[in-house]
Amino acid sequence: MRVIIRKTYDEISAEAAMLIRARMLRKKNFVLGLATGSSPLGLYRELIRLHRQEGLSFKNVITFNLDEYYGIGPGHPQSYRYFMNENLFNHIDIKKSATHVPDGLAKDFEKFCRGYENAIKKAGGIDLQVLGIGSDGHIGFNEPGSAFTSRTRLIALDEQTIADNARFFSKKEDVPRFAISMGVGTILEARELILIANGTKKADIIARTLEGPVTSLISATAIHFHPRVTVFLDEDAASKLQRVGYYRFAEESEKAIGKEIF
Repeated sequence: MRVIIRKTYDEISAEAAMLIRARMLRKKNFVLGLATGSSPLGLYRELIRLHRQEGLSFKNVITFNLDEYYGIGPGHPQSYRYFMNENLFNHIDIKKSATHVPDGLAKDFEKFCRGYENAIKKAGGIDLQVLGIGSDGHIGFNEPGSAFTSRTRLIALDEQTIADNARFFSKKEDVPRFAISMGVGTILEARELILIANGTKKADIIARTLEGPVTSLISATAIHFHPRVTVFLDEDAASKLQRVGYYRFAEESEKAIGKEIF
């Protein structure tokens, strides 16, 4: 696992975007897994800039989003399809037919989830999956206790998640109680993972994720089972890590040999 720490959120967003750019340029039909929430917004702004100013094309990119609220449609301003359109898809040259976000109105959610898994396989699997992290350590909507072998499914949201997301709705009662989410096992099948976190509010859970015991009560700790993970942190999010000195030293050593070391 690589841990990249920079002073500001803008710096980690730019570096994460450059990593994605490098991977996209290596493979013609790149399959990119995406996340929503505040953490990847800077990354998406930087990808838009790379497209507009440096000609980075997304014409051959296929995307799969981690999750979607269950019970609201794509036109709802708090749906994750709406979020992705507004914050990325509408501003780059990607084919909308190549973008996949779970259907929050699927009547047969079990059938839909099986189909979503099959669509990922049909695309050749996810080359790189972008992750944020919830205050309780969830990735996607894999709430505490989610099995590390879990697949795309309907999940009952935790009270903490509902409270955290209430600020986006008129009132707490409007927050959906369920979501469709890729499972932890689905996420771990991506060929590469990047996790982005910023701010002091994420410092505790980042320390527990990177340096605490691996446990299904913090689904993000499953990244320890993946062979190719890069974690991007600003100094605030990294402020409670005990091994900051090692992470910085490892990065300097990596630069010295000119090769990424996971």
